[in-house]
Amino acid sequence: MAITRRELLLTGTAAAALPALGSVAGVPVIGQAAAQSASELPSNGLTWRHALSLFGKVKYPADFKRFDYVNPEAPKGGVARQIAVGTFDNFNIVVSGVKGQVSGAVAFIYESLLTPSLDEVSTEYGALAEAVSHPDDFSFVTYRLRPQAKWHDGQPVTVEDVIFSLDSFKKYHPMYSAYYSHVVKAEKVGERDVKFVFDAPGNRELPQIVGQLIVLPKHWWEGTDAQGRKRDVSTTTLEAPLGSGPYKIREFAAGRSIALERVKDYWGRDLASNVGRNNFDELRYEYFRDATVAIEAFKADQVDWRTENSAKSWATAYDFPAVTEKRVILEEFANRSSGVMQAFVPNLRRAKFSDPRVRRALNYAFDFEEMNKQIFFGQYKRITSYFDGIDELMATGLPQGKELEILETVRAEVPPEVFTTAYANPVGGSPEAVRDNLREALRLFKEAGYEVRDRKLIDVKTGAQFSIELLNQDPSFERITLFYKPSLERLGIAVNVRTVDPTQYENRTRDWDFDVVTNSWGESQSPGNEQREFWSSKSADIAGSRNIAGIKNPAIDKLIERLIFARDRDDLVAATKALDRVLLWNHYVVPQWTYTKVRTARWDRFGRPSELPKYGQSGFPFIWWYDADKAARIAKKS
Repeated sequence: MAITRRELLLTGTAAAALPALGSVAGVPVIGQAAAQSASELPSNGLTWRHALSLFGKVKYPADFKRFDYVNPEAPKGGVARQIAVGTFDNFNIVVSGVKGQVSGAVAFIYESLLTPSLDEVSTEYGALAEAVSHPDDFSFVTYRLRPQAKWHDGQPVTVEDVIFSLDSFKKYHPMYSAYYSHVVKAEKVGERDVKFVFDAPGNRELPQIVGQLIVLPKHWWEGTDAQGRKRDVSTTTLEAPLGSGPYKIREFAAGRSIALERVKDYWGRDLASNVGRNNFDELRYEYFRDATVAIEAFKADQVDWRTENSAKSWATAYDFPAVTEKRVILEEFANRSSGVMQAFVPNLRRAKFSDPRVRRALNYAFDFEEMNKQIFFGQYKRITSYFDGIDELMATGLPQGKELEILETVRAEVPPEVFTTAYANPVGGSPEAVRDNLREALRLFKEAGYEVRDRKLIDVKTGAQFSIELLNQDPSFERITLFYKPSLERLGIAVNVRTVDPTQYENRTRDWDFDVVTNSWGESQSPGNEQREFWSSKSADIAGSRNIAGIKNPAIDKLIERLIFARDRDDLVAATKALDRVLLWNHYVVPQWTYTKVRTARWDRFGRPSELPKYGQSGFPFIWWYDADKAARIAKKS
């Protein structure tokens, strides 16, 4: 699991932002009432800013009092009980990509240098840092820490903590190693100033993604635990770690639950960016391995909030008295903040999936339209882009203008259809369409060196039957793979559907020990360095990376770099569309489905601001609060 602000996609359990970075006209100090004035803050020859935004202006000035979308009078108190899926056996986020199963809740005990605004596309304001500066060529960035920033043990947050954090994540976490690969060093250049030096100028995103770094306490990790054992940042741990954020771990039962308590003397409680936020005294996460059990726990009022990912459950599982009585509220929140690719993912490291015609044939065998009718109550639409949900970034029609210019630079290395044909998924939904699709799938397999013998799809070179294991970690997803299975079998493929527990699943995917899995990649409105982690040749063989498909393609590597070093927003959009189009026409995945809203169910004991942030989805629990009057009314009806 990779904990990054790009990955916490503003769901019901995380109000983090999707970053995007760059230069803005700024002022010398961070926006908060207690900040020093411009004349009091030494410049050291630098122009200091209070916020960063990629290719745009910031909404809030340096002296802003709060974000517009919060209630500054929100009461403090109460508990928010939420559902977490799976299990956990680790609190060390540094090794979350390669060792153990980390509890996602632990991310909320930490702070980063910057914090996001949820009503701007890609803007972040100071958190641990009170000011930030970078030159016009983006060759380095300097952050100045707030003097009042402290760990929960009272020790100050230092430049040494920041440097230790960067070095640890780059050394032990595959995703961050790729994410920060262009950061060649971090150095102390003042009592509270840390400078990040980049390997080349021109990467507009680097100054801001450095600001998303989760800062860890060096003195704690280099110390000893209660038994006198030396801590090790390269290993898993279930010792509650030291943080600097608004919450700390109060109690936990490994694999079952974790409770975070609000830090009453939290150093950052009066920052403008924190006014009206972090209102609950306790955030509690109950872990469930089975979605059906989780729903029953919600119905029994053992948890307060549930985000529902199943169309079937949304249509059928919430018909119970508390809903009729309005004690439970069902509500959907628009997702304007992110896009997604969710798909069946063949493992290209296995020779049988190396031919794009084979992968395309697997798409022809997938009858999404019939599945949507039978299983999903017609609620979903088919994904047609790696950035589905962000219209501006999706490749549509034929390439034109700047996108075409970019694609011309890799013309010899990409499928010819990139220039001649608009990408579209096969369409099923009727017996005639299904027959035509399976006929086309067999044609593609034949071109790739297979033929049907005795109703088995055989590799003509080896005589072996083509086989696929569809691997799941969620039992509720078996109905999806079981629906797909008969279509594959009609082609003569030997199909095995297998569901394993989350720990085994994580180990197998880290070791690339699978045929086909389901995976999803969340995308921000300003894609950047994370694209290397998703699709680059370098990340394909790094255990724990997000390039789960195993893509190694020089053209895609070049397009990723073109995207990262985009000169302006138009350039970024064109490069993203070009990357999207080439990924699609290589048929690396079988696209699944998406829904543009977040389905939620909650017991009606909470209050929220009158207007939620445009890019914050529900914003729960971080800008909501416990409403004692509502809770009392529910109790009377029970």
